[in-house]
Amino acid sequence: MFSFTASVGYLFLRSVSRRLNLSYCKRQCIRMTARLYAVEAGKADLRKLKRLEKHFERKLHSAYERFADVPDSTVFQGLHHVYTVEEHGVYRAARGEDEKHIVPVLSADWAGDVDGTIQRVRLSPSESMLAATLKSSNSEAARCLLVRLKPYAIPRGPMLILDNVFSFEWAADDVLYYTTQEGLRCRHVCRLHLTNTGAHSMLVYEEEDPEFFVEVIRSRDQRLLTINCSSKSSSEVWMIDSRSPLSPPKLVQPRQPGLLYHVEHSDSQLYVLANTGTGHEYELLRTPLSSPAMCYWEPVFSPGPGAVIKDMEMLPDHCVFTMRGPRGRLQLQTFPLKTPRDVAIHHLPSWACALETERSGTLVRNVFHFLLSSPVHPPARYLLSPTDERPLSCDRVLQHTTLSDCHTTRLQAISQDGTEVPLTLFHTKSLADLSDVPLLLHVYGAYGLDLNMAFSPEKRLLLEDNWALAYCHVRGGGECGLAWHRAGCLQHKQNGVEDLTACIQTLFQSGVSQPALTALTARSSGAVLAGALCNQNPHLLRAVLLQAPFLDVLSTMQNSSLPLTVEERGEWGDPLAYTQDRDSIASYCPCHNITPQLYPSMLITAYSEDSRVPLAGVIKYVEKLRKAIQTHSSNLSIKGHVPAVILDLQPGGDHFGPEDYDQSVCEIARQLAFLYTTLGLSVHGSR
Repeated sequence: MFSFTASVGYLFLRSVSRRLNLSYCKRQCIRMTARLYAVEAGKADLRKLKRLEKHFERKLHSAYERFADVPDSTVFQGLHHVYTVEEHGVYRAARGEDEKHIVPVLSADWAGDVDGTIQRVRLSPSESMLAATLKSSNSEAARCLLVRLKPYAIPRGPMLILDNVFSFEWAADDVLYYTTQEGLRCRHVCRLHLTNTGAHSMLVYEEEDPEFFVEVIRSRDQRLLTINCSSKSSSEVWMIDSRSPLSPPKLVQPRQPGLLYHVEHSDSQLYVLANTGTGHEYELLRTPLSSPAMCYWEPVFSPGPGAVIKDMEMLPDHCVFTMRGPRGRLQLQTFPLKTPRDVAIHHLPSWACALETERSGTLVRNVFHFLLSSPVHPPARYLLSPTDERPLSCDRVLQHTTLSDCHTTRLQAISQDGTEVPLTLFHTKSLADLSDVPLLLHVYGAYGLDLNMAFSPEKRLLLEDNWALAYCHVRGGGECGLAWHRAGCLQHKQNGVEDLTACIQTLFQSGVSQPALTALTARSSGAVLAGALCNQNPHLLRAVLLQAPFLDVLSTMQNSSLPLTVEERGEWGDPLAYTQDRDSIASYCPCHNITPQLYPSMLITAYSEDSRVPLAGVIKYVEKLRKAIQTHSSNLSIKGHVPAVILDLQPGGDHFGPEDYDQSVCEIARQLAFLYTTLGLSVHGSR
């Protein structure tokens, strides 16, 4: 699969099959609750929050147990074995053997980090070596462990450990390419050569432009290893032929402003996915491997009107595209590599919102393995065999995971400038009966990334409790292609705020919920739009959940010493160099536009050592918001509702939340308790 953006991190669904530790969870909750910082929050409300947290902890543990056996991508195939990736280790069994014969092949203990979690895992071509990154629980730094695999022996430890590794791929059984991470940047690519005299590492590529992020990726057929250099607006790819893994990298096409491209390989042909299509969207081109430059690229496939390419998979004889239609619906399109005009369209279930590829160590058959899910539908395993009479099939769906009365409704909101904005709504009651149900809105709208819509047990719990869940696919995200992102970045950020406003108003006008029962959740850069909406239209919401929020855009983008400021100028602009960028950021920056008015209540979760979002900006926002609320409340002749602003400050430096299962449950339980308390909802079974 292609990597469409620099892999600087994203929040992925954690495995639901981890061991429960309730006593540890309770201790963590007590410690974290002690750090709550409330503004005008009554003691009775805080006591109720603490009581409800325990209630939701129990419900969440039960939900995770209920969905513990759903399919996930933690199992993959090697040449001779099946591998399972757990939180703190990797296990394998010979093909055809049962669970009794599963043996460990890698443990986090080997790196002296018992709380570290396994991230990427890669097998060498003949399955004689395994490499895996182990991420520390309190930072984003990762170590790469190399293990030698033998047919009948259990490894007793790693043969080598590499520090600060982000991406890595085997070019041969004895050659590993990897990128090193310095702060939040990846700009060096090294080659590790394993020989009889030891392991020898050398630098093979260095990126000098601070706006570019570098990672290594292996082609699906394992023929090529590519060095992908990506900025927010252009890219460049170098390739190494695995038949000569020690040869220097060869440039495909020099970077040029506005050109984004990614490459794959099949049968001595280079397949290039580039934004050279209509409207500068992605299309597929092809060129001989011996002539990779852009002047030789020939078009092979372009999406139809209103459709955009989201991902691509190369099978031995077929190409598989993951596409999104005008309303955000997922579909697959395939064609034979020898006859690319014979395109077949494969429609997916109407509820499908997220597609995750299941990878194996080998590519033999023309079969595409993938998982489909939605925020409330657990992953289901599907197979696509383009050459079969009935190409699309689904494995058995577990009966206890089905939700027969769940509706997936796709709407279009008309934004202020007339743009149609896709909106996905999940609900159990009919659309006509949703006026008095609580509503939880979701938004992101940045970096050209799709809103995360993978399965979430807590969202399933809310749906089962008759909530409506709305996902707003606003400009700045990637749901509708590259143009959708361009229309919501730099000086067009306000478009995302207008889109979010239109989505909320469309839901209310359609009879879905009401402001007093509506909450909005956003994390990281999604908090920019959420915070801007609260400044501009606070009356639309009653509650807001923000996680690791980016709120002080103006100050952050004026401080070039921070880790991501220079790299992210392509998204937000450069306020130091351009007055128009400064004025644009100042017009929507959440922290810069707080005024005395009736704000929604907020629960803000931040991490003390978050290197992506400066904690100082979060605290500055909370203090300014506190002052504005107090000023507004003191000016009221008749005392009414006073919003609560709660800062849940947690330890650690992981921007994406706790990796530990129990800590994650505590965090989610607190958020659910806040929602129910703020919206005045009754909770059945709580004590």
